[in-house]
Amino acid sequence: MKMSNSFYVEPEGIVGGLALWWCDDAHITILHSSKNIIDTKISIKGEHVWFESFVYAPYNDDKLSFWEMLARRRVDRDSKWCVIGDLNIVASQDEKLGGTLIDQTSAKWYLDFLDITNLLEIPMKGGTFTWSNKRSEEGVILEKLDRALATGEWSAFFDKAIVLVETAITLDHCPLVLCTDGLNRRSKREFKFESKWITEEECYKVVKEGWVSNTYRSNDKILDGKLKRTKSELIKWSREKFGKNRRKEEQLINWIKSLQDSPLISEEAVELMEL
Repeated sequence: MKMSNSFYVEPEGIVGGLALWWCDDAHITILHSSKNIIDTKISIKGEHVWFESFVYAPYNDDKLSFWEMLARRRVDRDSKWCVIGDLNIVASQDEKLGGTLIDQTSAKWYLDFLDITNLLEIPMKGGTFTWSNKRSEEGVILEKLDRALATGEWSAFFDKAIVLVETAITLDHCPLVLCTDGLNRRSKREFKFESKWITEEECYKVVKEGWVSNTYRSNDKILDGKLKRTKSELIKWSREKFGKNRRKEEQLINWIKSLQDSPLISEEAVELMEL
């Protein structure tokens, strides 16, 4: 994943555990850590500095103490502070589909926390719900448990910030992507060798033909030329060989995302889990 730095909170037995990875462009100081939080101070190339709390809130009777602990951190953070992760709280009934009614006491603790700290939710683009119980029959439950919060100072500094709710395929939680500069940045897709290619005998022929073909006369460009030609031949062959499967996969993912991003009724929630 090209992340050269890491910090871990080890699990207790087989339960819990947190991991934080970051690249060299970011300088991150770990201020505090526990089974529920990795609290940090972040500097990007020495220009942008803010506090960031990566959280995995408890889902049991420790909820109130967690919100009180997090609220105390606000005292030292009158400026830019962001909180992101699995907050394990449903704040209102429209953030849940299926199952029992929400826990009003837990919701009040969370709303009181927002009132005390003056944190605001960063706008989210994508589905309403971020977690499912992975049931594909009656009894499916969808909830919004994951979100990102920020102070007014942080939001004013990153005024284009948005949280993308990505599609959940095998996970019970949807991945969140916090884009501090909005959706303006585009990156070139990298070439990746697909492991499924080597299950096809044709792959060896494609690699051989791409490797032996060389139009470069300069010795220092021969290797580079072979790699580029082989990559090009593999991409062309893959599109012809696996194009139909990929299109079917993309159609299914788009179908899942269209359901995930729309207001759901119980029947559609079951269909989403089946897909």
